Amino acid sequence: MTIGSFYPPQRTLMGPGPSDIYPQVLQALSRPTIGHLDPLFIGMMDELKQLLQYAFQTQNTFTIAVSAPGSAGMEACFVNLVEPGDKVIVCRNGVFGERMRENVERCGGVAVMVDNAWGEPVDPSLVEQALAANPDAKIVAFVHAETSTGALTDAEAIAKLARQHDCLTIVDAVTSLGGVPLLVDEWQLDAVYSGSQKCLSCVPGLSPLTFSQRAVDKIQSRKTPVQSWFLDQSLVLGYWSGEGKRSYHHTAPVNSLYALHEALVLLKNEGLENAWQRHKDVHLELREGLEKLGIEFVVDEASRLPQLNAVHIPDGVDDALVRKTLLERYNLEIGAGLGALAGKAWRIGLMGYAARSENVALCLKALETTLK
Repeated sequence: MTIGSFYPPQRTLMGPGPSDIYPQVLQALSRPTIGHLDPLFIGMMDELKQLLQYAFQTQNTFTIAVSAPGSAGMEACFVNLVEPGDKVIVCRNGVFGERMRENVERCGGVAVMVDNAWGEPVDPSLVEQALAANPDAKIVAFVHAETSTGALTDAEAIAKLARQHDCLTIVDAVTSLGGVPLLVDEWQLDAVYSGSQKCLSCVPGLSPLTFSQRAVDKIQSRKTPVQSWFLDQSLVLGYWSGEGKRSYHHTAPVNSLYALHEALVLLKNEGLENAWQRHKDVHLELREGLEKLGIEFVVDEASRLPQLNAVHIPDGVDDALVRKTLLERYNLEIGAGLGALAGKAWRIGLMGYAARSENVALCLKALETTLK
């Protein structure tokens, strides 16, 4: 059997991620590789930190890109901040809240669950009750933008409650960074992680991460070593730090970091507020078209993510057959439902470069024709 080069088709990616990648980002990926300790690459990393601080709206010194996807960003937060026996309030309203629980327990922590129905945001009053009932809790963990349902939680309100009870916050912003307002410093969030492949429209495989000084203090005062060597952020800091000589930790994904730098330059040039508004405007175009087709949203409008649209599959429609037809006939990818929504919902992404009117027009026409 002869195996030749792989040439993928040109898809339109409107699922839950990865999203369509900006052409400029793909071009950046193909630039010459240099060493990850090369002075020019170090200079690019310093710029990348500044660009990430802009995207997160933070002045946190500890703002980096983990050399692995968003799930590793999640794990980096938990393994560094949770010690054996620590009690963590975990808010669960979808798949990724459940993953938070698993992380807490694998760290030897105690997870106190605050549950909301799939498709609903986290209810601050339930968080307040859990904090009152567990005065020894040290961390509140929640998903800002739940990718499995398309629900947006009020991060500012949850963080305020956590501070009132002297708790740190761990926040999943994988689908929210660059798509909806995320104000790390103003809301006083402590550990926030995201992914490169969603609203930043970069290649998959990197996880932007920012820690407040309170989070850094917690890491530095640990009584036990971090269980993961690779994700121990006290070791990584020596490589990302702008002070003095960079220490070797691992071989950074050089070309992927070029791509992330380019994606963040594009975001900075567009302006965060303009990017947020673009996602909202295109979502409204999609909503209007879906409503004409009789397709209803899973999430109430007040807490609906513009960049990740979970919709109910119409009665009598074959979920897998529709998605297969869209992929084969239109080169269009939309996402299946996860967990409690498996077989019951589609997830239509409008993230980053995919948040364009022409993508909405293609999706609506393809759905209309296929459903007929």
